[in-house]
Amino acid sequence: MPTPTTVQLLWGTQPRSKRGPKPALSLEGIVAEAIALADAEGLAQLSMQRLAERLGFTKMSLYRYVPGKEQLTALMLDAAMGTPPDNTAAQGDSETWRAGLRLWAESIYERYCAHPWAIELTLGARPFGPNEMAWTENALVALDGTGLTGPERLDTIVLVNGHVRSLAQQLQSLGADPTLELADQLAEMMTAAGDRYPAVAAAFAEDAAAGSGSSNDALNFGIERVLDGLAVLIARRAGG
Repeated sequence: MPTPTTVQLLWGTQPRSKRGPKPALSLEGIVAEAIALADAEGLAQLSMQRLAERLGFTKMSLYRYVPGKEQLTALMLDAAMGTPPDNTAAQGDSETWRAGLRLWAESIYERYCAHPWAIELTLGARPFGPNEMAWTENALVALDGTGLTGPERLDTIVLVNGHVRSLAQQLQSLGADPTLELADQLAEMMTAAGDRYPAVAAAFAEDAAAGSGSSNDALNFGIERVLDGLAVLIARRAGG
């Protein structure tokens, strides 16, 4: 039987053998265990050998289900992203597109934070799986009725996702409480050299006095400013 391609594995179109004993493993189980390993130890620690050991099988036995790490990581990414949020309330309504796109951005940010290794796998030209395609469909539908063209809606997804992914990537290397750790680091830097950077010191002092500093502040601020810009373009298209 020919080796299945990444697209065939993602979309379940690979030929299936009807002969032989019942498989001891499942592709879904292999992918779930690979995700657990990457979540716990990072993508760099994932190998077919280590995965086989965790499953209690030989490495060669895994190749009966997935031909290599390239196909495995593609399946992991699609499974980890899961299904997009339900934004049916915003579909086709020009007044609620912001709510739909905001929900999309917040939800995909949560997925990136839950599986930081997924960010690396979203780079470059590659096949999309059904879940990842559903996220694209979800955002495009949220923008129905806005007057934006198809290419502009696709570019909107790139813009929003770029902000979300960049912020998640910045935070992924920090500790369990990234806000506290970052605040401690900044306080130490400002104590040592605050007089050299008075504008920086003043901005962070004002931030601390206001009681902000949550990791979601930058996320929400960026999302809202992107949506504000889109609102201007949408109003211009509508003649408003």
